Amino acid sequence: MRLASFNVENLFSRAKAFDAEDGAEARRALEAYARFNALIAKPAYRDTDLERMRELLETLGLARTDDAEFVRLRQNRGDFLVRRRSGVLDIVARGRGDWNGWLELEREPVDDTAMRMTAQVLRDVGADVVGVVEAENRPALKGFSDTILPLVGGAPYAQVMLIDGNDPRGIDCALMARGDFPIAAMRSHVDAVDAEGLVFSRDCPEYHLDTPDGGRLVVLVNHFKSKAGGSQAASNAKRRRQAAEAARIYGRLRDAGTDMVAVVGDLNDTPPDGPDHPLSPLLDGTDLVDIAALDGHEDGGHPGTFGGAAASNKIDHILLSPALRERAGASGVFRRGMWPGVRPPKWDAYPEIDPRRGGEKRHAASDHAALWVDLDV
Repeated sequence: MRLASFNVENLFSRAKAFDAEDGAEARRALEAYARFNALIAKPAYRDTDLERMRELLETLGLARTDDAEFVRLRQNRGDFLVRRRSGVLDIVARGRGDWNGWLELEREPVDDTAMRMTAQVLRDVGADVVGVVEAENRPALKGFSDTILPLVGGAPYAQVMLIDGNDPRGIDCALMARGDFPIAAMRSHVDAVDAEGLVFSRDCPEYHLDTPDGGRLVVLVNHFKSKAGGSQAASNAKRRRQAAEAARIYGRLRDAGTDMVAVVGDLNDTPPDGPDHPLSPLLDGTDLVDIAALDGHEDGGHPGTFGGAAASNKIDHILLSPALRERAGASGVFRRGMWPGVRPPKWDAYPEIDPRRGGEKRHAASDHAALWVDLDV
């Protein structure tokens, strides 16, 4: 069987802030969005909360309207704010019980050609089981599998599963599997907490699949905290907590007698270079092996999996337990759906993306490569 991992960066629609030309402005909007939603969830608003919410609304462009470039304020029942003719922004709600509403991200359709390129990547990788990162929701992922994959000559997946995670932006972790590998059980870790609070930015779902030879394969799909947003120290600390929790989940599975375990996904960091590295608890603290370390691993001369594919951009991983490592054959990185750059292009891309053939960056399937490994299970 072939196991793959692919950050698809959404399939049909994506938050506008993710693809904004002004990256700094978009990051400010995303940070303000997260802080505002955290504040409005409080049972009672203090004066300092009200002042901070007014500042965030100004930052988001919501001082005079409920609709801004990147976000929309929903006020479904009760009054949250009043915009005075004098220009004063008056938040009249004094707690979560006074109104029903939220702040949501404005979305825009994914480029049709990019959507087709995503399908071609999955078709050409030809995996039996795929850990999918950044899918909007299960209906979108199933619709993509059932309708878009066949349009490019791919076969729909018999099983499509996604559990909503902690991120409201529609970038959840999922799994697609062929019928030969039925999903026998699944478990969410969306509510996992440690001494600092909620651990996973999205989730670390575990999918238990039966194999044709009567075995059991468990796949943990991950999307750790990105390096964008907040300080580097805070981001590193969050990823380290997530790596430690994923390692604990892996250890529990191994202690229970499950030998064939794979941890896949976008870990948003490079392989560890010391004990203080954010991913050290998972990659150094367990017996998991990254497929990049396997003999004959095909990376096309580019160790990274994101952006320009430099070593500093190796942030996507497939990690194998020892039992899977013994069953591993060929492995590699599939980049034809990524923008290859122009001076000169670094790899062969689909014609719609390759600048030598008139291709454009906006048609790229994703900024991430797909990873794959063949396993004798």
